Amino acid sequence: MPRNRILVIEDDEDIQELVRFNLEKEGYEVTGVTSGEKGLESVASRIPDLLVLDLMLPGVDGLEVCRRLKSDPATRDIPIVILSAKGEESDIVSGLELGADDYVTKPFSPKVLIARVRAVLRRRAAELPGEDDVIRAQGLTIHPGRHEVLVDESPVRLTFTEFRILHILARRPGWVFTRYQIVDSVHGEHYPVTERSVDVQIVGLRKKLGDAGALIETVRGVGYRFSDEPAEDDD
Repeated sequence: MPRNRILVIEDDEDIQELVRFNLEKEGYEVTGVTSGEKGLESVASRIPDLLVLDLMLPGVDGLEVCRRLKSDPATRDIPIVILSAKGEESDIVSGLELGADDYVTKPFSPKVLIARVRAVLRRRAAELPGEDDVIRAQGLTIHPGRHEVLVDESPVRLTFTEFRILHILARRPGWVFTRYQIVDSVHGEHYPVTERSVDVQIVGLRKKLGDAGALIETVRGVGYRFSDEPAEDDD
């Protein structure tokens, strides 16, 4: 099988070499560049399978690189893992809302970075369920066409908004969604949702799902994700 090609955009050459060494040791093909401009040029010449992206770059910064790639149909599906010393909640949220798949803060563990890269590539390799495909996970069944949810074969009555939030999360297990992304995905003028009300909707949704509600995980300061394995919530 061909090796996954990873492009590392990092202006600190020592960190770039550390990332390159560890990823190559795991069998990935790695290319490194030191600026946003060079990164965009590299992507234009050959699409990578994944991008490891620093934010504080000279010239075109990492957020702008992410913005440009995600706004271009030819490059918007490239998975991006941000690797940055900017670890404030607002920085993480900004990166994820621009379309990054994960966010690792410096100083970092190479083992953790490798695990995150593997997870993102694994999720991207898995076929994303279609809008109308039935989703099953740990006793939970979601029928989009019927607008039906079952827990251990027993029907659960959800509001339109609760169903949409559950479906949005469950279609991409493991992906972190910010509250803004959830709001943006829940359509319908008769079903207004705000960032603050997302938390209320999640609480109600978990309660209705019972034990299956643990599949909806809180990512503190960022938003929510759906896991294919129940996890104890930290609320």
